[in-house]
Amino acid sequence: MKKIAALIVLISTLLLAACGSNETAGDSKNITFGATSGPYSDMVTKAIKPVLEEKGYTVEVVEFADYIQPNKALANGDIDANLFQHKIYMESFAKEHKLDLSEVIVVPTAPMGIYSKKFDSLETIEDGASIAIPNDPTNAARAFLILEDAGLVTLNAETDPLTVSEKDVEENVKNLKFEPIEAAQLPRAVDSVDLSAVPGNFALAAKMNLLDALVLETMPDQYRNRVVVNTEDLDADFVKDIKEAVESADFEATIDEEFQGFGKPEWMLNR
Repeated sequence: MKKIAALIVLISTLLLAACGSNETAGDSKNITFGATSGPYSDMVTKAIKPVLEEKGYTVEVVEFADYIQPNKALANGDIDANLFQHKIYMESFAKEHKLDLSEVIVVPTAPMGIYSKKFDSLETIEDGASIAIPNDPTNAARAFLILEDAGLVTLNAETDPLTVSEKDVEENVKNLKFEPIEAAQLPRAVDSVDLSAVPGNFALAAKMNLLDALVLETMPDQYRNRVVVNTEDLDADFVKDIKEAVESADFEATIDEEFQGFGKPEWMLNR
């Protein structure tokens, strides 16, 4: 009898250990989701979290004030997923810091826009008008592509769209004067220059209405933000459930109602 009792205790211990190991392997129904303060933490809280809670998850949203800590916290295991970055930034950051990160799904993203307090339409822009553009190469390239789409400049056809700059402008239809400045200062520049190319996140942080832009960019998906996880978690159930949450009708309904002006990714437009 003592041997049988000991055997029962051993089996119970093994079963408990197995349950514990499964939970640490990703079966936990707790998700810690990191995002930068502002529209993307709001997107997690208002559009993603409720759908995950319906699936039985407990979701904690952690806000970050910079673009460095969300990926470091992810790699350290302090959070399970984050939402704040586009593909180019994710890949360059991961390479620089030797991290193994993967995207889960692209989400609607606030586009860059051309704003003005002097002109009320593209047609009224005067010859020689000044325009503030971001001084970093990635966002500057986006600004020049918007200007080309709006018919204000013509770019060299052989230029890489990810690296286009002022030197690639072949025709400056309105003789615009380009003034490169720090991206975070572009919302303020609307008061001091004729036009300003403002990235969506900075526009929203400055309480600007995206729909007030003279023109909003047609954003390539590589510039849209995405949910990112550690590559080792890519096949975990919680990651699959996050993807399903973003693909849900409830998520899109919240975007349409509360995130007006956000450009939808290709998968959402084409389904």
